[in-house]
Amino acid sequence: MNKLTGKVAIITGGSQGMGASHAKLFVSEGAKVVITDINEAAGTKLAAELGDNAIFVKQDVASEADWQTVIKETIAHFGQLDILVNNAGITYAKSLFDVTTDEYLKIFNINQLSVFLGMKYAAAEMKKADSGSIVNISSINGLVGGAIGYTDTKFAVRGMTKAAALELAHYHIRVNSVHPGVISTPMIHQGDTDEAVKQFAKMIPLQRIAEPEEVSKMVLFLASDDSSYSTGAEFTVDGGLTAQ
Repeated sequence: MNKLTGKVAIITGGSQGMGASHAKLFVSEGAKVVITDINEAAGTKLAAELGDNAIFVKQDVASEADWQTVIKETIAHFGQLDILVNNAGITYAKSLFDVTTDEYLKIFNINQLSVFLGMKYAAAEMKKADSGSIVNISSINGLVGGAIGYTDTKFAVRGMTKAAALELAHYHIRVNSVHPGVISTPMIHQGDTDEAVKQFAKMIPLQRIAEPEEVSKMVLFLASDDSSYSTGAEFTVDGGLTAQ
């Protein structure tokens, strides 16, 4: 049974990694999907692979004008908006002493400001139908400490999720956050990191890192009516890492 039949979703950062995984699963479950990303080539290719139930819209997620365009394009193509997955995110593997102000602001804009803008404009459209689901991708570093900048913004995503969930419940719009641990995506495979990732995996209770599809299944649950009584909550996909 398709869990998202008749629903329309926007997925940011959807051209690769977890975002692409979410998009593929959503389409297979009956949804029509708007993939957004700054990477036009990869996003256009993925949308073509997914067929008529997917389109690509180039987007700078920190741009208010781009958010307005994405919403307009979504309605123009598919006539409604039911689901928003705020998936876009970046990080820098730098210490507090080495991160520049410009780098810090870039992390803030992509990881935090974009979530605020996405919720603001998506919820305004969802209100018209008196229903909707917003899934904000945070991180285990929205629960425990990690890299400066990344941790700050991922904690903020967790807080914004709760604030928005309380405000939007009146409109039957649910808002939840997902907190992935170490996932096999391009973000963690930057440079020569494979050996470090392999060693880190030994510290995880399940003794492995996750595949993007394992996170996508959680996102699907929250996007679908299966989670109809869940809002303002955190859902962790980390192999038990934060349970230690």
